[in-house]
Amino acid sequence: MKLLPWDVSRKDIGGRHGFQLIETPCFLVRRSNCENEAFFDCEMRIFEVLRAIFVVALIGCGLAFNACTDKKSEVTGVSFRIVQDDLGRSVKLPGKVQRAISLAPSLTEAIFAVGAGDRLVGVTAYCNYPEGTNVIEKVGDTQTPNIERIITLKPDVVFVSTASQLEAFMQTLEQQNISVYVTDPADLDGMMRNLRTLGSIFGTEKTAEDLVAKLDSRAKAADESVKNKPKPRVFVQISNEPLFTIGQESFLTEIVNRAGGESVTKDVAAAYPKLSKETALAMNPDVIILSDSEDNRGPNDVFKNSPAVKNGRVYRVNADILSRPGPRLVDALEQISVYLHRNADK
Repeated sequence: MKLLPWDVSRKDIGGRHGFQLIETPCFLVRRSNCENEAFFDCEMRIFEVLRAIFVVALIGCGLAFNACTDKKSEVTGVSFRIVQDDLGRSVKLPGKVQRAISLAPSLTEAIFAVGAGDRLVGVTAYCNYPEGTNVIEKVGDTQTPNIERIITLKPDVVFVSTASQLEAFMQTLEQQNISVYVTDPADLDGMMRNLRTLGSIFGTEKTAEDLVAKLDSRAKAADESVKNKPKPRVFVQISNEPLFTIGQESFLTEIVNRAGGESVTKDVAAAYPKLSKETALAMNPDVIILSDSEDNRGPNDVFKNSPAVKNGRVYRVNADILSRPGPRLVDALEQISVYLHRNADK
């Protein structure tokens, strides 16, 4: 089966890789009981104990010093921090990330949007937005990145979505002291949290906060515009042949709901299931949303007698905007909310 060149979700990856924080060692010393000992003998015992404590303390200080030195030397003398990604993994990052690679178009858009596009030294062949991506070195595609090229570029961190083949190259990159940060936004709010996190990682917090505030305001306005309006039954067609759609694990199911519709496939397992013609025929949607691409310009023939086709309620939304959980997802929300209620006031 041909892999779709979109950002798509996949199930959580088994096994987590992380870094353990080095803690200061603590020592337990038992007191001597001198009640039945001669005074001089007791003093000597106390002296021996104190001397032992002093020696152990010196050793402990030396170990602690070496541990702190190692923390810096691992990143060429630069301090680092530990952050958690969307899978709950502990990821080691430099205090200031200067070189990054994105292995998902949605992440490339997000990194540019928070003001850190100049830190990207590598992106995928599918990263086509914004305009600045065309001058960044390409490191393969989302599913099969060129690991040798990534290592050559010496990034501080590689950003991936859960659509990427993480398990295949995680260990190789970390052996080269290249951190891997995984994002997995399940909905629009998760996408906005990721923008804030990226702002924190790159030190562009103000830009990220301003962006999130604007996106959140637009999303809430879209919510308000469809309040108390009837909810049409919606089918989102990702591809015509074979017939792929969205399921309960897709962030687009929430987008349809927030736009004032009800996805007819909201209870179908998986994120992007393939449907049989028989299953699709029974869905009979009021509206069809097409993820607009060269091979998906019209609804599948199985829908020819559906209310959506008979009433001319088939709409196209740019595939990149619709299928990438990045900042432009709010654009998709606004467009779909207009399409679903275009005739609601008539």
